[in-house]
Amino acid sequence: MKRFSWQIFLGLSLIVLTIIFYLIHYIIFRDPHHIFIYFLGDFAFVFIEVLLVTMIIHRLLSEREKRARLEKLNMVIGAFFSEVGTMLLTYFSDFDPKLDKIRKGLIVTDDWSDIEFFNVSKRLKNYDYGVEIQKVDLEHLRNFLLGKRDFLLRLLENPNLLEHESFTGILWAVFHLTEELAHRKDVRQLPNTDRGHLAGDIKRAYVLLVHQWLDYMKHLKDNYPYLFSLAMRTNPFDQNASPVVK
Repeated sequence: MKRFSWQIFLGLSLIVLTIIFYLIHYIIFRDPHHIFIYFLGDFAFVFIEVLLVTMIIHRLLSEREKRARLEKLNMVIGAFFSEVGTMLLTYFSDFDPKLDKIRKGLIVTDDWSDIEFFNVSKRLKNYDYGVEIQKVDLEHLRNFLLGKRDFLLRLLENPNLLEHESFTGILWAVFHLTEELAHRKDVRQLPNTDRGHLAGDIKRAYVLLVHQWLDYMKHLKDNYPYLFSLAMRTNPFDQNASPVVK
């Protein structure tokens, strides 16, 4: 309310100053014809100024600010995959019984074009994701995620996430899985019904992670070749992946 009142006061002050200077002009030159000619000319140009400022300059500045926010968000996504995402993808994919159907298509290389990324992303939408929950070491997964819980919470507090709903969905899916595991005292002794429930939580996070990982790889290839090189050498779907350059 105070800010609004300050703006009204400033606007009225500027109008009063304009009137005063027009009066000074009239008192000195006694030429209302000249005053009205310039007044109408300046008033007519106001519409062009509105066009330039609000529709062109303002839009350019907004786009620039949006790109800066998205760049910061991609840094957050990179930190997520370094700390949590790549490890989870490696772990989940190891227990995906049908992974061989898509594994070869996820070995990203320097030769990939935008069309290649698009086609792979399209094929992944029809893939039947799944994890053999009986083979998953839930205690190991639980300890890993609990060790990253504070990190996930800090990411969720990042205001830049408002620009990226899909990544926010990943964080919530992973955080939900973390909470589900945290609330079970002994994950080694669970009935099949509960393991089935956890399998659904894992699948939700797995699906979102795969698609986000592919988008992130494309971003690195287009903008950061040196980071893309490391990402290729640590590809969670490549059984022969190694960070060592050979």
